[in-house]
Amino acid sequence: MTHAGHSSGERPGRTQWSAGSAQLLTTLTSLREALRSTHLPLEIPGAAEHRAHLAEMVSQLEDYVLPRLVEVDAPLLAVVGGSTGAGKSTLVNSLVGARVSEPGVLRPTTRSPVLVHHPDDAGWFDQQRILPELERTTRPTADPDALQLVASPEMPQGLALLDAPDIDSVVERNRSLAAQLLAAADLWLFVTSAARYADQVPWGFLKQAAERSAAVAIVLDRTAPGALGEVSGHLARMLTSRGLKDSPLFTVPESPLDDQGLLPAAAVGDIRGWLHELGADVEARNGVVRQTLDGAVRSIGRRTYDLADAAQAQADMRTRLRRDVDVAYDQAVTDIDTGTADGTLLRGEVLARWQEFVGTGEFLRALESKVSWLRDRITNAVKGKPQQAEKVTVAVESGLQTLLIEHAEAAAERTDASWRSVAAGAQVLETAGVDLSRASRDFRERSERMVRDWQAGVLDLVRTEGGDKRTTARFLAYGVNGLSVALMVVVFASTGGVTGAEVGIAGGSAVVGQKLLEAVFGDQAVRRLALNARKDLTTRVDALLDQERRRFTTLLDDLDLPAETPDQLRALARRVDDLRLAPRPTS
Repeated sequence: MTHAGHSSGERPGRTQWSAGSAQLLTTLTSLREALRSTHLPLEIPGAAEHRAHLAEMVSQLEDYVLPRLVEVDAPLLAVVGGSTGAGKSTLVNSLVGARVSEPGVLRPTTRSPVLVHHPDDAGWFDQQRILPELERTTRPTADPDALQLVASPEMPQGLALLDAPDIDSVVERNRSLAAQLLAAADLWLFVTSAARYADQVPWGFLKQAAERSAAVAIVLDRTAPGALGEVSGHLARMLTSRGLKDSPLFTVPESPLDDQGLLPAAAVGDIRGWLHELGADVEARNGVVRQTLDGAVRSIGRRTYDLADAAQAQADMRTRLRRDVDVAYDQAVTDIDTGTADGTLLRGEVLARWQEFVGTGEFLRALESKVSWLRDRITNAVKGKPQQAEKVTVAVESGLQTLLIEHAEAAAERTDASWRSVAAGAQVLETAGVDLSRASRDFRERSERMVRDWQAGVLDLVRTEGGDKRTTARFLAYGVNGLSVALMVVVFASTGGVTGAEVGIAGGSAVVGQKLLEAVFGDQAVRRLALNARKDLTTRVDALLDQERRRFTTLLDDLDLPAETPDQLRALARRVDDLRLAPRPTS
């Protein structure tokens, strides 16, 4: 049997399957694996259609393209498909001359595919070369997951007929199996009737055939003899307008069936003769295979670019959703940073407890009018006791925790609203199965722990800085707790720098705190302490909010959308095109 591509009369520019077919096979195998690992999980416009195309492409590679490239000499497979009640099974039986496929009395009719082949071709089909997921059987079955093999000497060697389920079956599994089988065909033998030939579903399949340049023959079945001319003429015009003018068109008049349920031999004589001629002509068979295989590979290459774009759209949507998260939580971090530096916290309970610690209102008013008092005068003014410093610490803890909770809740609410504004984001949230529009249930506990840890860090800073001053009168007057409280107050009013020149209650409070610290450590040390304490607070806030942020970003990370998928698909599609169009090397 001559390989396709060795024909001396082949037109230039046609794909030469024998030349470079090993490279093409390797590339298409890689493409199949890439397609298998491609996921389009997000509900964005066109995603459902692209998922369907993805499944179709993988099936066609596995069921037709790769097996055909591996064994180009395998018998030509003609799949008989069509609408419900078009008479497919009766036609197959009549062509074979025996009842090999049972026509159904009730709709849907054909429930499992039946493959009829010449006995000498059995080896091509019983080893699961094609349609590997369908179980092989030689007995009649209604199992749609089984492929019934029937050997018949009436079939020409080198050609097999496969009776497929209805393409418009009310059973979804039948419809999907019919589409899968048609995609696995070298030749589509499309059966319709006078009553069904204008139906939309068959023309959807025929449109796919035209787009893929698949070899197609049309059978107009079950048509009254008097209407054959008119109906076939109209059907021929429809075929021409849809790019199928070269497809053979056969007519089978409505005829009584014999005792076996077969049509008269004369009614199917033209089709049987054409199939036998095709089976006997190696070059003709190879031409059909070449046409369909070339069209399938070209279509897969073109559609791979579309899938690469679809994969990129998925990645872009994930990026958009991640950006929504970052915008919301970055804003929360910024707002918290501002709220812990602009004096906001030096109001209410914190201010009251601080005033109890550092002195009377008259002292603060005097300080506002004369901020350059000597440090030792500040020392004399402070009358705070350890328990009063602890009250300030508790007030700071409560105020800071309230600030953290407020902005964590706002960030969660903003992110949830942004995600729910698009279908993909709403889908991800629904899949999560938990309400993310509020801060985590344990956020209050974690924020409380964070504030306490920061306050402990401030204590450590003061303790370390005052290592050689612990016996001085000033250090002993304030204690580590008192000095730590003063440092927190300075940090909370540091927007304008730790200059102590701010006016107003918050500013005045910070001035007292700063002067108090300077009396013990000196101004340079105070600047360093305040800077380190603020950096520590910022680091802890970032970590706390990042944990909240990850509630959303983890959902995006779990989507299995490798960043390299679009480029990988495009590269394989280009390689397929290059190999498909490469000229045959001269020997």
